[in-house]
Amino acid sequence: MMWPVAGPSWTSSAMSSNDLRVTPRRHSAFRLWAFRAIERVAIALGGRRFYRRWFLAPGRFEVRHEEVRVSAPELDGLCIAQLSDLHAGPFLQAGDLAHVVDALNAAGADLIVFTGDLISRNADEARELEADLGRLEARLGVLGVFGNHDYHGRREREMAERFAVGGMRFLFNEGVHPDPALPLFVLGVEDLEEAKGVDVRAARAQRRAGDVEVLLCHNPHGAPAIADAATALALSGHTHGGQVNLPVIRRLGPGHPGDRTELPSGGALITSRGLGVVGPPVRVRARPDVVLVTLRGPAVGGAA
Repeated sequence: MMWPVAGPSWTSSAMSSNDLRVTPRRHSAFRLWAFRAIERVAIALGGRRFYRRWFLAPGRFEVRHEEVRVSAPELDGLCIAQLSDLHAGPFLQAGDLAHVVDALNAAGADLIVFTGDLISRNADEARELEADLGRLEARLGVLGVFGNHDYHGRREREMAERFAVGGMRFLFNEGVHPDPALPLFVLGVEDLEEAKGVDVRAARAQRRAGDVEVLLCHNPHGAPAIADAATALALSGHTHGGQVNLPVIRRLGPGHPGDRTELPSGGALITSRGLGVVGPPVRVRARPDVVLVTLRGPAVGGAA
């Protein structure tokens, strides 16, 4: 099922272009001041301890299971774990993701992917996550893309180099085969609002005939314009599921298209609600999550 597009819209001319960037959202000075004021009050009241206890402890975050049908029987049973929108900063720091990492490692996913927003406002905040994310284990590795917050100060390359030491590779408008023997192609695009360029055609240069594509795109509203017939799965974040998912308040952030929707090309778009927060350290009707996607081969007697 398709959703009504919220936020930036991608026209047919944009879909035919190599560069799919849109005008970045910018908040008013008053709104930024209000967010900072809320953060300061929450910090003083112990917001980090509150968030860790009520949203990142075992049983407080959701481990969401999804299945996606693909055309390649060789990929049957392969599991991809997704985490997103950590927002290191005042309410998420070193050690706070310990239970999340334990849950992902216990799931035994073949590949782990991250779909953007390591930080809240400053690249130095990412240091808080290095130890936790460095513990992630998957036989095909850990891949990621950056989200709009990660471009503050334009130090995204510096962050990528630091996390590479711990085994986490960020994709900058490029595609890779996690295992050359498998028809699995992971395409990672930079953020559509904040990147200096998004050349999808060049990023797909190494895709082979018969490959099943998994698209990592932080902003879910741009994924339909990027996906093509080979894209069986697109993974996004960005929306926090609304974070405070109540009338009027939810409109303060980017619209959530739904946890799972259908791409025009026929694949599935899965949008994580993420694990961190922006503004108040609270979530309402938007439980934080990690997603485990199991690929299933062609149905017996039918097409994928």
